[in-house]
Amino acid sequence: MARFFYSTLFYLLIPLILIRLLWRSTRAPEYRRRWPERFGFVPCIDQAQTTKTIWVHSVSLGETLASVPMIQQLQQRYPEAQLVVTTMTPTGSACVKNTFGDTVYHVYAPYDLPCAVNRFLRQVRPDLLIIMETELWPNLIHGCADQNIPVILANARLSENSARGYRRFDALTRPMLRCINHVAVQHEADGNRFLALGLPASQLLVTGNIKFDLTLDEPLRARASQLRAQWQAGCRRPILLVASTHRGEDDILLDAFERIRQHVPALLLVLVPRHPERFDDVTQRCLARGLNTVRRSSGKSPAETDQVLIGDTMGELLVFFGACDIAFVGGSLVATGGHNLIEPAAWQVPVLSGPHLFNFADVSRLLLEAGGMTICRDARSIADTVVGLLGDPDAAAQMGVAAKIVAEKNRGALDRLLAVIERQPW
Repeated sequence: MARFFYSTLFYLLIPLILIRLLWRSTRAPEYRRRWPERFGFVPCIDQAQTTKTIWVHSVSLGETLASVPMIQQLQQRYPEAQLVVTTMTPTGSACVKNTFGDTVYHVYAPYDLPCAVNRFLRQVRPDLLIIMETELWPNLIHGCADQNIPVILANARLSENSARGYRRFDALTRPMLRCINHVAVQHEADGNRFLALGLPASQLLVTGNIKFDLTLDEPLRARASQLRAQWQAGCRRPILLVASTHRGEDDILLDAFERIRQHVPALLLVLVPRHPERFDDVTQRCLARGLNTVRRSSGKSPAETDQVLIGDTMGELLVFFGACDIAFVGGSLVATGGHNLIEPAAWQVPVLSGPHLFNFADVSRLLLEAGGMTICRDARSIADTVVGLLGDPDAAAQMGVAAKIVAEKNRGALDRLLAVIERQPW
């Protein structure tokens, strides 16, 4: 009964959902495209060409990036299988296309409407669904259970705030969790919250965070080295990378940059907004401050006189971390919850962040305890920390080594997750 009322409300909200898509498309035009896919109107998969169909759902860019090593491993282990990768956002979609091209079947995931979900399942006919992190939709999971399609919630995390929200809708949450075959959580605390919501203990596994299992191979390291040389413009200038910023953070970070330049005038700031629709706005904010600014998409390397490089391309952030001296990870000066702290740590780069880290609570705790990370709360503290690290290379190197040790010690989650996948009755 609860799911019936939920579905009815969802149907009634469709006009508002479409209006929101149109509104978002004023800043990101991709939101006005491919609407039929969101209602399950997708091309049919030719079942004669494959023995298995594995569906991986990753909502947005962060979840998609986390899923890349897993998808690559699935392609190697099940070469006969068709990999279906769905997202909900254009940034996630662009990541799938740039990374996998036509080696996977990619469309937007259907909205959680019974008709859309059933239409999608008829066209795709998956043998297994792997949902990245915590994207729980009652009709989707119920539809898979009805068709005996195993569902795995992979690399799952659940903050106390999110758990509180699910608890308010217990009549929906509890039956939904019972339909999931396995929930592979990042940490024990996440697992305890799932159990409190009604997940049977037999369906819970603590596998760790697969984001620790990224691979920095030699071609990637060579690209990072080449990029660093280009950015330094022959003058060996220090490079501060500010990654994945959200609205409300850029001005704070630009204030910090201007403070830093009083002590380190040669510093290059590489500023990467999280969302493409903000590239133009952030560029204009830099220019309005009189900063010589170049955009990565222009194809030009920053000259010695350039002060800011806007990272306005997709899929390059990992290599950017390998080209910088210090990394500040955004989404943390505002209440977004932070972004991936593991990537700079794996590159042995000192990690800075704001205080809002509920999406990476355990990772940040490990880095802080090891001395590989510093939390900065405002422009002054960011500037003081960066100036201090640039003025003391030994301290910066020690901080980077501590961060890398944390990244290395926590590898192995991907193998544990793949073992869970292999055990499924599919």
